[in-house]
This record gives sequence, structure tokens and C-alpha cells, in this order.
Amino acid sequence: MHIDPILPTVVAIIAIVLLIGLSLQLVRQPQVIGYLLAGIAIGPSGFALLTDAEFASRLGGFGVVLLLFFVGMEVAPRQLLAGWRIAVVGTLVQVALSVVLVIPIGLWFNWPIERIVLLGFVTSLSSTAVIIKLLRDSGELYKKEGQDVLGILLVQDLVIIPMLIIIGLLGGEKPGWSELGLQISGSVAIVSLLIWALSRDSFHLPFGHLLRSDPELQVFAALLICLGLSLLTGMASLSTALGAFAAGILVTAARETQWVHHALEPFRVIFVALFFVSVGILVDVSFIITHAIQVLLLVGIILVGNTLLNGIILHFLGYRWRESLYAGAMLGQIGEFSFVLAAVGLTGSIISGIAYQYTITVIALSLIISPFWILAARRILSVSHLAATTASGTAEAALPAGNTLQANRNNPH
Repeated sequence: MHIDPILPTVVAIIAIVLLIGLSLQLVRQPQVIGYLLAGIAIGPSGFALLTDAEFASRLGGFGVVLLLFFVGMEVAPRQLLAGWRIAVVGTLVQVALSVVLVIPIGLWFNWPIERIVLLGFVTSLSSTAVIIKLLRDSGELYKKEGQDVLGILLVQDLVIIPMLIIIGLLGGEKPGWSELGLQISGSVAIVSLLIWALSRDSFHLPFGHLLRSDPELQVFAALLICLGLSLLTGMASLSTALGAFAAGILVTAARETQWVHHALEPFRVIFVALFFVSVGILVDVSFIITHAIQVLLLVGIILVGNTLLNGIILHFLGYRWRESLYAGAMLGQIGEFSFVLAAVGLTGSIISGIAYQYTITVIALSLIISPFWILAARRILSVSHLAATTASGTAEAALPAGNTLQANRNNPH
């Protein structure tokens, strides 16, 4: 009997992911943490079942695109626009202050300015994947506090584009006028498309009425919507994740969320898992053991520092102290796009190999610890009342009809 040599490895990897996922389900933790732990287990630091992190990372890049597509479908545009001040001002101030706070550390260690800016950017981004899962589970996603946090996450995901441009410029890249013109034109086109879609009472995707009755074609149509707009933004020298995010908003505005969500959900699960598994593969357990004190100290500083920084900013933007600190705790970890920034920094020689390993390790551990940090903050600050039940449609009623994933599930046409 002939067995493909890769089959036992694939079966073992799936089994490890499943076992870790079941264990985390018992303690009600986000599965992305399980993917990170699985990556560590199957990588060079564990059973060495998968050592080609670059290959897994390239596949995982689709996970980031699909993740932002689904985030776009979660958006309630009117409510987010109503809270634009918190999302935009809060994010920009937080990013700026994160860089400022890294400056004295950089001066102490004699870091170049590009490294200071890079690490400031890295620490300023939170995890969309982890926080959305926690907000859903707690019933807070469709409440004002949850939508404000979601708005901040969305703006953080979007500022990754100028961050990459700034890091490239600091690293010596000099984009030509044609590239800058392409980026500006692409940005204007995306914004114009979204304004057009959101300003209409209703519109339908081409052939949408035919696709609703054919589950097989729905898969390809949904992938074309997501990846097609991602391709266009990529060709315009913009982030492919930005195109996916815009596609998600368009799908929601077109009231086609139900069948698109159903068609792409398995792909999202697989590719998001691959992204976090690929990150887990990069984590060196022996490095953590050797530098345990420094790593844990850095993780603690990040969680406490980001919690206080975000909490203070939100308080000055109108939140009461308890709610602002709780929202700050939700934004305390370092997010998945920080892995992208760190990789760019390593490629551009802005950070060294050991600094990259420190960065990857701290990001991964902050993600793993984050749910417990948020739970502790909820109990200490006594804000469990924010996670009110969604009985009688409370959560859905908090948003305009037809503008959310929940509303579209109830009204697929």
C-alpha cells in the first residue's frame, strides 16, 4: 500500500490543532491562541513536524485578507461614523504616544530613529482576531462600547498602510511619483466606492439572485468578491487587506451577507489558522527559557502600558474611568499585523535577528495572556454589566437594521 509521505504529517498537525482547540474550548478561550500554541508544538521547538514557516506564512497571508473581509461584514457603518472621533482620534493619538514612549528607551540603548518608530508602531496595534472573538462571546460586540473598540481596531488595521510606507522611507526606500499617484488614486477610488454603496438605500450584487440558489457557485463568487478587490488594491500599491475590508463593507451594504458568510467561513477558519500557526512556528521555546525574565517583563510592560495608555485616551474622549480602563485592557495586547511590521523591519535590517525573536515572542505571549488579562480587568473593575444579555434582540437592536451581520442573517434578502 502506497501512502504519501506528507499524509501522516498532515494528520498529526490536524490532530494537534484539534486537541489544543478542544482544551481551550473548555476554558472558553479564543481559538487563535490554540493556533499559536499548535504552531509552537509542531514547529522546530516542538515535534518539528513543520519547519517551513515561510510557506505556512504565505498561505496565512490569505487568512489576514479573509479576516479583514469578515471584519468588514461586522461593521455597522452608521454607528461607526457616529463614533468616528473615538476611533480616529483615539487611534492616532495612541499610535503617536506609543512612538513617543519608545523614544527614551531607544535613546538609552542608542537605537536609530527607524528602530524607535518601528517598535512604537509594533506596540501600538491590537489584535482584531482575538478581541472580536471575546466581544462576541461576551455579548458586547453590538453595544456602544464594543462598536467603539471595533472602530479603533478597524482604524488600527487601516493605519498599517501608512506605517509600512513610513518604515520603508526610513529604511531607505524611495517610492516614485507614479507609485504615489497610484496609491492616491486607489485610495480615492476605494473611498468613493464605499460612499456610493453606503449612501444608497439598497443595491444588489451582479447575479446575486442567481447565486442564492447555487451553493457551489456561491463559494467562487464570494472568493472573487473578497480576493478580487484585494487584488485591485494590491495593484494600486495599497494593502490587500484594505481591499478585503472594503469588500466586506460592500457585501453588508448589498444585504448579501448571509450566503457570502456561509460560503467563505471554512476558508477563513483554515487560512486564519495557518497565519497564527506560522507565527507559532517562529517562536523559539529555548529562547523564551533563556530570556524568561526579560520576555515576561516586556510582556507585562506592554499589557499594563497599553491598558493605561488606551484607558487614559478613552477617558479624555468621554468614557468613565471604569469603562475606559476596561476597553484599554481589551486593547492591551499586540496584534497580528505587528508580525507583519516586525518581518518588514527584519528584511530592511531595521532590527536584528535577536530583536526580531524578542518581538515575535513578546507579541505571541501577549496574545496568549490577553484573554486572562481582560477577564481579570473585567472582574477587578466590576464592568460585567457591559456584557448584558442579548435577549429579545438587545444586541441587534443596538444597530441599524440591515447594517450588521446579525441583521442580515435575520433578513437574507
